[in-house]
Amino acid sequence: MSAPTTSSPTTEDRSEDLPVRAAGDPFDKDVLPTPPGATGILLRSLLAPMRARVALTTLLLLLQQAAVQAGPLLVAYAIDRAVPALRAGDHGPLIAVAVGYLGCALAAGALQYAFLIAAARVNQDVLLDLRGRIFRHAQALSVDFHERYTSGRLISRSTTDVESLRELLDEGLQELVTVVLSFLYISAMLLWLDLGLGAVAVASFVPLYLLVRIYQRRAGRVFTARSTAIAAVIVKFVETMNGIRPVRAFRREAVNDADFRVLNRRHERTNGDALLEMARYVTGSRIVANTAVALIVLWGAYRVAGGTLALGVLAAAVLYLRRLYDPIDRLGMFLNSYQSAAASLEKIAGLLAQTPSVPEPSVPKELPARRGGLPGREVVFDEVSFGYRTGGEVLPRFDLTLPAGQTVAVVGSTGAGKSTLAKLLARFYDPSGGRVLLDGVDLRELSVPELRRGVVMVTQEAFLFSGTVAENIAIGRPDATREEIERAAKAIGAHEFISALPDGYDTDVRKRGGRISAGQRQLVAFARALLADPAVLILDEATSSLDIPGERAVQAAMATVLKGRTAVVIAHRLSTVEIADRVLVMEHGRIVEDGAPADLVAGTGRFADLHRAWRDSLA
Repeated sequence: MSAPTTSSPTTEDRSEDLPVRAAGDPFDKDVLPTPPGATGILLRSLLAPMRARVALTTLLLLLQQAAVQAGPLLVAYAIDRAVPALRAGDHGPLIAVAVGYLGCALAAGALQYAFLIAAARVNQDVLLDLRGRIFRHAQALSVDFHERYTSGRLISRSTTDVESLRELLDEGLQELVTVVLSFLYISAMLLWLDLGLGAVAVASFVPLYLLVRIYQRRAGRVFTARSTAIAAVIVKFVETMNGIRPVRAFRREAVNDADFRVLNRRHERTNGDALLEMARYVTGSRIVANTAVALIVLWGAYRVAGGTLALGVLAAAVLYLRRLYDPIDRLGMFLNSYQSAAASLEKIAGLLAQTPSVPEPSVPKELPARRGGLPGREVVFDEVSFGYRTGGEVLPRFDLTLPAGQTVAVVGSTGAGKSTLAKLLARFYDPSGGRVLLDGVDLRELSVPELRRGVVMVTQEAFLFSGTVAENIAIGRPDATREEIERAAKAIGAHEFISALPDGYDTDVRKRGGRISAGQRQLVAFARALLADPAVLILDEATSSLDIPGERAVQAAMATVLKGRTAVVIAHRLSTVEIADRVLVMEHGRIVEDGAPADLVAGTGRFADLHRAWRDSLA
């Protein structure tokens, strides 16, 4: 085991924090495993609260199509009845046709307007619900999920994939319903007008149906690949921008540009493949449609000349066929949107089907009253073992008791299992075997709010959200007053620098707290944890971002603040150990030494070697 140094480890160095991916891990792919039927269940659950509005929208479209499809019938009547009547001096039938045609046009326009308004409201409510579900579910998923499934993919689910659904709902579904209704209306009208012409027209739908099926099968593969390529571009972009400092520091711009160029080219190719499939479909459908129209016009003309078919009926049949075949091209656009949306909906359903590996208890318990009036609680690791789902065992079975009010420092080399132990105590993970008890209650039996009131963790990253300093501190206790917020900041030694900011506690720290230094962000994170007043406080390399004077100031404050609490301090810097009542030395997931700091320093074990090496590094 190598000696801990005084330098601050980077997040990338913390290999023990991240699960090792096994070959074939589904998280390496963009598509999570989707249970059979999950996509349909998701779609039905989104539409179920809107059944009445969906029914109204469907009725409006049915009436609109009925008004539209009445036009060719009126034309047939005008040619075969109104024109001959006009020649005989009777203007009534022609006026009736004109009024009827105008009335149908106005009714179709009004119904189309009402349909678009109603459909837009349904669509927006569906998308609003879906985005909310993705956001809430992503927050509810356990830490191990987020450590394996990148934030870029989550962003892709809630933006690109939801946008694909929006395009389908806004345009595609109307096209599909219009084509289906047109097929039903027009088939019935053609068969009623003339059985022969209707039969030929219906027969022409067979090759069109085969074209649609072929396109649907081929386009499905293309759009799945395109959706994956888009997600890869987003992931690379987000990853690069989030890591812009190391990118600039290690001159990774050229390498990242080359990687992004490959992903961008792949996206371009999948877009090209989608356009090519669309072109094939449109070309084939137009050939079939124009051939059918030509044959029907030719045959109909011979029948009109022979007196077996009325001219108006032929004109109406041609108009109906054009109205039927024109939407066939738009059906391709719908299938385009449908394939893209189906791939997106499958990915969203796969995400929403993920269950937290740290579930809420069905019947949660409450923690007992604190013993002896102390703020701390007893922590017991009872025959605990742990291994990541995709890797080997990290912590072999062990037992450990932390009395209430004791401050325990955990030291060891990177990968020894220190942070994993802390994450089990914070219940970011559940142990593979055994139990973690807080005052005798299994953590798995506590509700998340109850657990978070009892156990708080301050990590190396010291993440701050956009907003004021006061708002970031109050995350630990949202109902805290300004006086309580300032008291917590003073206790941790942060009040002086906060007061010196342009707007004091009302200063906006901006994205990720970029307006203040790393050490200042860490102090704010300390104040946040202290304001929450936890029984157990976990400090996971929490002083790593502080300089020596800042660390000393925090340690002095912590000696007072931690009095009576149970504290677990994960430390690389051995200076942090000075505030501890007890030290655990870990190696390969095992506790190899356990004792008071002075006793271990005076001995001949691993901690004594580490302490001597640390002292020599300060000389």
